[in-house]
Amino acid sequence: MDTKRTLTGKIALVTGAGRGIGRAIAGRLAQDGALVGVHYGHSEAAAAEVVAEIRKNGGRAFPVGAELGVPGDADAVFEAFDAGLRQEREERSLDILVNNAGVSGSGPVGQAVPEVFDRMIAVNAKAPLFLVQRALPRMRDGGRVINISSLASRHAFPESVAYAMSKGALDTMTLCLAKELGGRGITVNTVGPGFVETDMNARRRKTPEARAALAARSVFDRIGRPADVADVVAFLASDDSRWITGQYLDVSGGTDL
Repeated sequence: MDTKRTLTGKIALVTGAGRGIGRAIAGRLAQDGALVGVHYGHSEAAAAEVVAEIRKNGGRAFPVGAELGVPGDADAVFEAFDAGLRQEREERSLDILVNNAGVSGSGPVGQAVPEVFDRMIAVNAKAPLFLVQRALPRMRDGGRVINISSLASRHAFPESVAYAMSKGALDTMTLCLAKELGGRGITVNTVGPGFVETDMNARRRKTPEARAALAARSVFDRIGRPADVADVVAFLASDDSRWITGQYLDVSGGTDL
């Protein structure tokens, strides 16, 4: 484990941290010294596994259970977060918010249905906005908001139009908040992963041929790993990124260059 503890004394909340990219982010922030709230919507066992792994590696973490995309979701998240802080004997504060939780599964425009669209917007765009709103009164000056978007908001993926639209909204939120919060030294940035080895992308790599096709779209001829994204998030969470805000960082391995 890297002994550099750049986030010692910081408190972080990572949504959707029970698996995939969120899990890797939670582990990396804890490795760097942060106390991490590991949020999950339904997978309590997965979140508990993440917390246990972080603690085994000498880090600090606690689970935060609350479903996103439903009425009162932001309040529920912070009620659970505060309960975890009390158990950790920490004050009610926050330094790093990572809006990672998301849902996918939309189709092309001809297959779009209102229920799926509403779900995409509720989880991928609305929930992050109100999580930030609830976070700001407790966030210390110099804090970090990091939004996990997608290559789909910058490249044409017509097979996922509702998903792409929801991530585009998240990108726009980043710009607006970066300007508003600059006076407090709070940076707001977006990270845009490409194809990553996660459950969300499993259907795209069912066969060796499909995997090879995805890998070939990167200049490195491989599919991304969760750690590739988590390491960039860790940089944005650190003081090294203090002069970067309002940006979209493409973390796709040079996909489709």
